[in-house]
Amino acid sequence: MLSFPLPEPVELAYHGGHRRIVKRDALLIRVECASGLVGYAPGSATEAVRDVIANQIVPFLLGQTLVDPDALRIRFVSPSPLAAKAYAMVEVALLDALGKHRGLPVSELLGGRVRDHIRLYASAGMYQSPESYAEEAAGIQALGFTAYKMRPGLGPEADVRAVELMRRATGPSFDLMVDAHTWWRMGDHSYTEQTVHDVARQMAAYEIAWLEEPLLPDHHAAYARLRAAGLVPIASGEHEPDEAGFTDLIAQGGVDYVQLDLLCQGGYPAARRLFTEVARHGLRFAFHSWGTDLEIVTAAQLGVCWPEDVVEWLEYPVYTTPTTKSMYGFDLAREILRTPLDIENGELMLNRAPGLGVEVDESVITRYPWIPGPWSYFTLHSPAETFAVVGDHSVKFA
Repeated sequence: MLSFPLPEPVELAYHGGHRRIVKRDALLIRVECASGLVGYAPGSATEAVRDVIANQIVPFLLGQTLVDPDALRIRFVSPSPLAAKAYAMVEVALLDALGKHRGLPVSELLGGRVRDHIRLYASAGMYQSPESYAEEAAGIQALGFTAYKMRPGLGPEADVRAVELMRRATGPSFDLMVDAHTWWRMGDHSYTEQTVHDVARQMAAYEIAWLEEPLLPDHHAAYARLRAAGLVPIASGEHEPDEAGFTDLIAQGGVDYVQLDLLCQGGYPAARRLFTEVARHGLRFAFHSWGTDLEIVTAAQLGVCWPEDVVEWLEYPVYTTPTTKSMYGFDLAREILRTPLDIENGELMLNRAPGLGVEVDESVITRYPWIPGPWSYFTLHSPAETFAVVGDHSVKFA
């Protein structure tokens, strides 16, 4: 377990509440084989996941022969859904080690890649003025990205104004994504379904790429109504608790873009099954990824096994650096790898080196020790309430 404490807490006001961010966390999984080969994986940064790995998965894996990761997973039996998801995280490290042993990239162990690149959308934009959103979008564009995702929450009128200014700042050929999960996290100020339709109708004038999670994520029928209105493309999936949730979301016609977080929602096995359904229904997939560069490359190894008309996007969070002003700093996210990812014209270029194709810098283990507790807090004005956010991004409320 690793933590990157922010020098000063980030304080963000939104319509109906306030958010405070004090740190960012990460979980690094390391598997060592008797031969000396080491495999790495990112994990969902919660103590519950760490404990499941230590108490259930480690005893199971000790002494096993790493030949067929699928067979090992089938033999791992636990009644806990969390344990199954945690095992899928560890499985990435097994595949990294096996790929290094065989001299193959993980993508070849997952069925074989059909391309060497995947398009990134730069993700930032947290609770700021419409003018600041526009400035940040233009800055992201100047970095070479072709898409930018922001998180509105200023009230309906200001949210639309932000999109208007972003489009004006970036021009017509730049993709803009609107992640509206704050709209149902405002307590008594949360947007009604009618308000969501009204705001979506106004945002449609600025040709956004998608509107993400504007309604409570388990209200699939409401998503179907919004999508049927044909206003803007709709994205959701990050908060689905299980595969049955994804199946219902797709079956009800709730989305154009299906989203899944590999760390929190079942890893490679769940994603591979989901991709089949996405393709069968003529939809598109976009990875949710909100952490380190190790998470980015883990997702990319699977994404490149499918064509762009199925797996189209990979989320790439843009943190503040000495040369880039964005949300806040999260140096651990980049420093976990010894060399930067290869990003060209807004796409991640994936090499064909064995395993995940990256070298993990284990010095982060001592440089960023774990700090217990949540990384972020939401405080509502009405009703007066505070709730915490932990490292499992699939949890609707923590």
